[in-house]
Amino acid sequence: MTIHDFRARTSSLFLGSRAIAAVELLIAILILVGGLVGIIPLSSTPFVLLFGWLMLWLRRVGWRDLGLRRPTSWWSTLLLGTAIGIGYQYFSLYVLEPLIARITDDLPDVSQFAPLIGNSFFLFISLVLSWTLAAFGEELVFRGYLMNRVADLVGSASAGWLISLIVVSLLFGIVHLYQGTSGVIVITLHGLLLGALYLATGRNLWVPIMAHGVNDTVGFILIFLGKYPGL
Repeated sequence: MTIHDFRARTSSLFLGSRAIAAVELLIAILILVGGLVGIIPLSSTPFVLLFGWLMLWLRRVGWRDLGLRRPTSWWSTLLLGTAIGIGYQYFSLYVLEPLIARITDDLPDVSQFAPLIGNSFFLFISLVLSWTLAAFGEELVFRGYLMNRVADLVGSASAGWLISLIVVSLLFGIVHLYQGTSGVIVITLHGLLLGALYLATGRNLWVPIMAHGVNDTVGFILIFLGKYPGL
């Protein structure tokens, strides 16, 4: 049997199978939990990304089919992503987080980033990671791979995509548990925004990637300057 024949068989088996979608989701969640509890060092995102790539390969589907394709307009994508990224960061810092803190009695815990204050080298490393591992990697994993798998499981009609948006956003928040309860809430809401952008742009990943990267960039620069509230 050739590789082509093997992929032809697996794609016919995988496509439209809710059982396989459920197993994939379970494995992906276990990998994310492994990163959360420290079984997987540093970040579990690359491992889910690799697993997702394998599953897509077996389906004879590419990342382009999940939204990593050229947008209608790069300028509109850049402008929209930048505006939303900056806007959400400031809205989160000065409106959302203080409001949530009234309920939880605590702001999101970002103390692990304290060494970044005044440290140019750490800022550079943080920005590189924010655009590669976070913005690009997490958007492919959460908005691209996982949202599509949940939609496959519950149905890809409007209600199915809404359920997918909620479930994956909650999962996105939970994997940031190291930021405390307030952090999980804030990140979950951020996930809802990024997922809504993904759906609103015809399931194109570039606006969420831009918004995610710009949001993190603004946050890291504020920390570097010592102007991040609560740090």
